[in-house]
Amino acid sequence: MTDRGPCPCNSGKPYSNCCESLLTGDKNAITAEDLMRSRYTAYVERNTNYLLKTWHSSTRPANIDPATIPEWYGLHIVNTEAGGETDNKGLVEFKATSLSHKKIWRLHEISRFVKEDGQWFYVDGDILGDSPPVRKNKKVGRNEPCPCGSGKKFKKCCGP
Repeated sequence: MTDRGPCPCNSGKPYSNCCESLLTGDKNAITAEDLMRSRYTAYVERNTNYLLKTWHSSTRPANIDPATIPEWYGLHIVNTEAGGETDNKGLVEFKATSLSHKKIWRLHEISRFVKEDGQWFYVDGDILGDSPPVRKNKKVGRNEPCPCGSGKKFKKCCGP
């Protein structure tokens, strides 16, 4: 495993001690939240194989076009309900921030997970609100704070 710095899932752990072993298939998620975090990281990395592998067969799409995945820059877990090591179902409420066409978007969702044969799967989710852009019709300026929450200016962080 390589040291790539902090995990994109915002757990505060290094990537090598967090989502990397899940995305490489070396281990399975222990909780629904672990799977949620690893799936977020897979979206950041555009790892469509992992996304499909961890999507429940009852709702899984046939494929995912990586070109349709926006740039994700922040994950905040709001709440979890069940989804622990000994549970078979769980809910994870989260907010995720993305940047698309230089506009900031926020996704607020409650995701449903099930565990079958010891492996957690994403089933589906309910989007809360209509996930409007944080700033309507306004581009993120080069000198504005980066939407990822790093505290740096956009031009010194995630900007072009």
